[in-house]
Amino acid sequence: MGEIEQKPTPASRLGAPENSGISTLERGQKPPPTPSGKLMTVKIQMLDDTQEAFEVPQRAPGKVLFDAVCNHLNLVEGDYFGLEFPDHRKIVVWLDLLKPIVKQIRRPKHVVVKFVVKFFPPDHTQLQEELTRYLFALQVKQDLAQGRLTCNDTSAALLISHIVQSEIGDFDEALDREHLAKNKYVPQQDALEDRIMEFHHSHVGQTPAESDFQLLEVARRLEMYGIRLHPAKDREGTKINLAVANTGILVFQGFTKINAFNWAKVRKLSFKRKRFLIKLRPDVNSSYQDTLEFLMAGRDFCKSFWKICVEHHAFFRLFEEPKPKPKPVLFSRGSSFRFSGRTQKQVLDYVKEGGHKKVQFERKHSKIHSTRSLVSQPTAPNSEVPKQSPQSASLTFGEGTESPGGQSCQQAKETKACTLELGPHQSPALPKSPPGSKAADGTTVVPPEEEEEEEGGKDGIRPSNPQPPQPSTELSINSQGGAAPANVTLSPNLSPDNKQASPLISPLLNDQACPRTDDEEEGRRKRFPTDKAYYIAKEVSTTERTYLKDLEVIASWFQSTVSKEDSMPEALKSLIFPNFEPLHKFHTNFLKEIEQRLALWEGRSNAHVRGDYQRIGDVMLKNIQGMKHLAAHLWKHSEALEALETSIKGSRRLEHFCRDFELQKVCYLPLNTFLLRPLHRLMHYKHVLERLCKHHPPNHADFRDCRAALAEITEMVAQLHGTMIKMENFQKLHELKKDLIGIDNLVTPGREFIRLGSLSKLSGKGLQQRMFFLFNDVLLYTSRGLTASNQFKVHGQLPLYGMTIEESEEEWGVPHCLTLRGQRQSIIVAASSRSEMEKWMEDIQMAIDLAEKSNGPTPELLASSPPDNKSPDEATAADQESEDDLSASRTSLERQAPHRGNTMVHVCWHRSTSVSMVDFSIAVENQLSGNLLRKFKNSNGWQKLWVVFTNFCLFFYKSHQDSHPLASLPLLGYSLTIPSESENIHKDYVFKLHFKSHVYYFRAESEYTFERWMEVIRSATSSASRAHILSHKESHLY
Repeated sequence: MGEIEQKPTPASRLGAPENSGISTLERGQKPPPTPSGKLMTVKIQMLDDTQEAFEVPQRAPGKVLFDAVCNHLNLVEGDYFGLEFPDHRKIVVWLDLLKPIVKQIRRPKHVVVKFVVKFFPPDHTQLQEELTRYLFALQVKQDLAQGRLTCNDTSAALLISHIVQSEIGDFDEALDREHLAKNKYVPQQDALEDRIMEFHHSHVGQTPAESDFQLLEVARRLEMYGIRLHPAKDREGTKINLAVANTGILVFQGFTKINAFNWAKVRKLSFKRKRFLIKLRPDVNSSYQDTLEFLMAGRDFCKSFWKICVEHHAFFRLFEEPKPKPKPVLFSRGSSFRFSGRTQKQVLDYVKEGGHKKVQFERKHSKIHSTRSLVSQPTAPNSEVPKQSPQSASLTFGEGTESPGGQSCQQAKETKACTLELGPHQSPALPKSPPGSKAADGTTVVPPEEEEEEEGGKDGIRPSNPQPPQPSTELSINSQGGAAPANVTLSPNLSPDNKQASPLISPLLNDQACPRTDDEEEGRRKRFPTDKAYYIAKEVSTTERTYLKDLEVIASWFQSTVSKEDSMPEALKSLIFPNFEPLHKFHTNFLKEIEQRLALWEGRSNAHVRGDYQRIGDVMLKNIQGMKHLAAHLWKHSEALEALETSIKGSRRLEHFCRDFELQKVCYLPLNTFLLRPLHRLMHYKHVLERLCKHHPPNHADFRDCRAALAEITEMVAQLHGTMIKMENFQKLHELKKDLIGIDNLVTPGREFIRLGSLSKLSGKGLQQRMFFLFNDVLLYTSRGLTASNQFKVHGQLPLYGMTIEESEEEWGVPHCLTLRGQRQSIIVAASSRSEMEKWMEDIQMAIDLAEKSNGPTPELLASSPPDNKSPDEATAADQESEDDLSASRTSLERQAPHRGNTMVHVCWHRSTSVSMVDFSIAVENQLSGNLLRKFKNSNGWQKLWVVFTNFCLFFYKSHQDSHPLASLPLLGYSLTIPSESENIHKDYVFKLHFKSHVYYFRAESEYTFERWMEVIRSATSSASRAHILSHKESHLY
């Protein structure tokens, strides 16, 4: 029986102050009194398969039991080990050193707790005690026998030969065969027996300590060394395994490592129910989406793995134990779990300074007794470690092994720390850090600040001074509906021929072949014309390229996909595709003519006649007149949109087919948006011609053609104007319907969408974030995060008929507060800012006025009764967010419609803002394409990218020829400014986008393009007043 009162702790043996639950290196701390009360007996299974029983107070923290085990073993470097046991859910977990034992081991009589290695260092020479290496060798032996340490036959035979040498001594054939017959080290050992004996013969003279060292030397090079696999699935449902090591998080398919996310790349780790999420830092040489998701068997499995990751990061990457978070005054969100104990650096320093005495210990399976041979030699901590014998040094490792020192070299090159928010790092063997909580780069670490998108990230650290080198976490790879580009599959495919990019094995947005030097850029500018008319003409060319790509989504990609499956009625096919093919053909020729004219204008051909072609009005006039012959096709687009949505409503198969197509990379916007592109393009032509007519004086050679073309296009726009407004509202209602559940008939004749956005609703639990949707007859409020499909569940509706609205900030003491009083109920809501509150008040009051003029109350919307009528327990379950919510999630492994997770509705939710139909209509008119140079806050060079602005979002391409975007940047909530002198951006035509800590610089090629980009981006980052749109368009009801 191990009695904890009779054994000194490792710290006291070395003359260090004791500290329970806090770093033993922290001075001035006194251990808390050992809890009195009833004792409980806990059975501990040691690595040599013996069992010991320890009596500890029931209410004692786990550290008391763990210290008792280490004392029993006289183990100094106990921090590499842990106690694992199956909890009441049969999930194997680690004993939490801070929580009471009785709360963790509920039935101690029926549970055997195992003392095993928890943290495997990259280099076994960092283990400075012979006893520690002996215990590691026992762990390797155990892993071999259980099949966890997989390797080829050569490596397995070599490992076993070292084990045999340590257990029975030098080679003796008869003794070897007898020993191998009695002891099975691997499942299929008989086939390896001759090889084992051959290797064993080469180990003559090796002591047990030397054998342990050589065993670990071989084992550490194996890919599965120290790996504990945790089953999971990727987004496609492919079975994979996750693991955590000293270097970071690993992804396995079977026993093959297919990817690794080093701690330097990981910005944040978190989990939400059974989804494990990895938020990555941006990287110049990779194209991962910023948040990856993996689905595990359940929430408990997910949380257990997350805790293991937190502990591994802290142990290997931090200088000191992270400080506990202060307890929240009112509400607690997220897990309070943190790593407790010494970090690896503290262990190394602690042992070096100890001046140990030689202590005997027994090798249970060995005929030889050993003593600790480590004497305090800080400058040569491994002086007692033997060198590899010549015989074994000449062996070649087979598959499944890595080159010597591969892992330790890799760790030495890494540079940053996690949340987990993660910041810079160095090797644990660096000089001792000064007092205070320090990250490995020497920066003081602080609790995570408020993170973008209200992230519910878990326990971790964040450097207070240095910013991440490239804060591009908004460049999501998997998005839809204006929030990001087409989706990237998460399936870990090992085939280099597979074209489906995966965040696990994929290229990155930042193409280093793209950047052009400043001298080249300046030279290129000097060669091109500087006339504003040239840049206006060039805008026609660049936007026409994007328009042509959008037409190809329907005319080529969608049609090709439809032809392979019998999902769409023939009548619908004949309505959509015959009306897009003529447009695609016409605009292909139109683009060629514009580019030929620009080539002449720039002097790239026929330089002697260049002066005759410095105009674009004649090309515009000719082609706009040609468009009038296609007016019949343009009229059909609204009919096609209505027919498509009607067919989707009546056919589940067609609905799934269209949803699957929207997941393709080329479909970077909602499918129904592409059907309206031809109508939107007419507005673009009109605005371009207006700018040309304003620029040219009346006597200019191009003025007459421009004015004639403007008259022609204005006539076409006027004819289609009513249809355009009607279809925009129709399209938006159908798009919102996909984001909402709990509603029957959102799309009804007469209903107009007005505004959507995030507001906080005041209830008995305090302020709770809700998503509000305002229409001309009803106001809906919803919550997010409680459905597998990531949709918003309708909690209630407020008919606008008879509603009143008033400011109530003084009454409730909540900033930016409004009270909405309906005929059946009243609610109090708060906006995120004064300007947001004023937008909502203006639009709600206008909607109330419209409802008063209508013919009566709105029909019931909800599929079931509102949550207000539910029982208190149900209401609580519906209103309360899970403790593990991560609002920044980009993708979902389990949702039925993955692309619903990043629509404009979700962007508004994450950034606590709102957007109106006014803003959507303005955004339709303000679309732009072209090349920009981009620079991150802490990067040096500028990178050339093809950028498309549409749907409140910047989409990034390597070139205009790419069929799909690489990444995107939703702009809602961002601020648009010009860099200050202190930012050292000594270039012309540069504008800056920033949201919290995310900063991007973009550089245009001319003053005109700079002003145009500023104009269109400002339309997305700041809402316009309703008066702007009402003066521009008449109100049309669907």
